[in-house]
Amino acid sequence: MKKNNVISFKVCEETQKLMDKELDWCKREKTPQYAKWQAKDGDTVITLYESGKVVFQGNDADLASDFWIQTEKINSGKIEIKESNSKSKDSKEPIFIDPKIYNSSSIGSDEVGTGDYFGPIVVTASFVSKEDIPYLENLGVKDSKKMTDDKILEIVPEIIKKISYESIILTNKQYNDNYNENINMNKIKAILHNKVLFKMKQKIKNYDYIIVDEFAPKYIYYSYLKDNQNVVRDITFLTKGESKSLAVACSSLISRYIFINEFNKLSKEVGINIPKGASDKVDQVAMQIVKDKGFDYLKTIAKLNFKNTDKIKNLLSEL
Repeated sequence: MKKNNVISFKVCEETQKLMDKELDWCKREKTPQYAKWQAKDGDTVITLYESGKVVFQGNDADLASDFWIQTEKINSGKIEIKESNSKSKDSKEPIFIDPKIYNSSSIGSDEVGTGDYFGPIVVTASFVSKEDIPYLENLGVKDSKKMTDDKILEIVPEIIKKISYESIILTNKQYNDNYNENINMNKIKAILHNKVLFKMKQKIKNYDYIIVDEFAPKYIYYSYLKDNQNVVRDITFLTKGESKSLAVACSSLISRYIFINEFNKLSKEVGINIPKGASDKVDQVAMQIVKDKGFDYLKTIAKLNFKNTDKIKNLLSEL
């Protein structure tokens, strides 16, 4: 990647407040004109302007910005990203897979459901030994991101016969009860990842790596766990980890398998075929649910901090 990689986008006030807090430790004394502050995290310079625009510049700009891109998507529901002096994130440039990691006996974790208005958050940690790798590759686990829900429902029962895993399901009621200005989505994810990884470490004593599909820079991940006991420290953080570790890929598939089944149960309970994601179609279905069962019911099945909730309230006020 080019060293002058630049990524920029606008962030809402909620994201700005979180950035101000989390990056306070690396802020520079001098601030550019029209900027609220500037910080240097590793090889990346981060500048937040008065307009709400944030600019990441440097060799690791894509990694440093990814956490904040996901945070902004959760907080505002939309984002327009501009990149320069580097290939697009959606380019077909090959992903480097370290054979030492890929061919190891490892514990890996991944989660699903964090971008869905309906449905729970599911976090799974799995252990894949070197001996399991050929079997999992034959099942197609190596290309887990290409799998349809039907294929996941078919092969995960076979996977869980072969490997050891731990999963946690966080219902949306639990999510809403815990979410506040001090406990955001990414902190919740960090806490859940740590829990399943700690459980796996109690079961599996001989492993080469513990791998987390990176959703936050390492220092932020551990800052979220500062008040927790039994923090797992020997972690290798990898972006696109499901492509670089079969343990992460299996965790992604198992989490998805559980999520699909929980989602189907919810659709049967509500009596409506609930869509995944957080689109306008989701808003329309949520509106119908509120009409049928009341707004309080929505608190038990949806993530209320998503912008969908405000849109639903606005639609209701227009009736």
